[in-house]
Amino acid sequence: MTLIKMQGKLPRKISVAVSGGVDSIVVLDFLKRNHVVNVLHYNHGTAHGDEAEGFVRRYCRENGLEYTTDKCRISPPPGRSREDFWREKRYEFFDKHKDYPLVTGHHLDDCVETWVMTSLCGLGKIIPYRRNHVVRPFRLTRKRDIKLWADLKGVKYICDESNNDTAFNRNYIRHEMMSHILHVNPGIHKTIARKIKEEHS
Repeated sequence: MTLIKMQGKLPRKISVAVSGGVDSIVVLDFLKRNHVVNVLHYNHGTAHGDEAEGFVRRYCRENGLEYTTDKCRISPPPGRSREDFWREKRYEFFDKHKDYPLVTGHHLDDCVETWVMTSLCGLGKIIPYRRNHVVRPFRLTRKRDIKLWADLKGVKYICDESNNDTAFNRNYIRHEMMSHILHVNPGIHKTIARKIKEEHS
């Protein structure tokens, strides 16, 4: 059984966006076996940020990987969504490093949640395979398979407690809404996977 499903082909030299969580660490573990990898890590300046940065630094040193980090040193302005603000700053950092394609750990569950969230706003958006030099080749891989890879390969990662904070819209959809959505449409992952394949063909 193939746990990690990858769309498209990547060059030998790549960068990987790594937060320290299971998704990005498993993607890094998967890719460093056949690619020359440079790690990019962005510290959002949250309570968890320094812990995550320290973990990524240690992981890279222990595995002989090149890495670059940066830290957000300003707070989101009043009235601004923290999610949107941190995403904007993260991609500003990524956009400074365009020497190689930058791979992110977005997976199928991310795509489903994004489609649900954007559908509520009338958009119904699929996370795209490419955004400039950023590529997302793991959109057909389930989160459960990523976790299984980590267990089978003994891959260490850290957990950000803020991922359980339902004050963030994505977390609310993940923790509060998805069980109801799956009750209405148990095959929603297959539906979104089909849309991803159509978009990539």
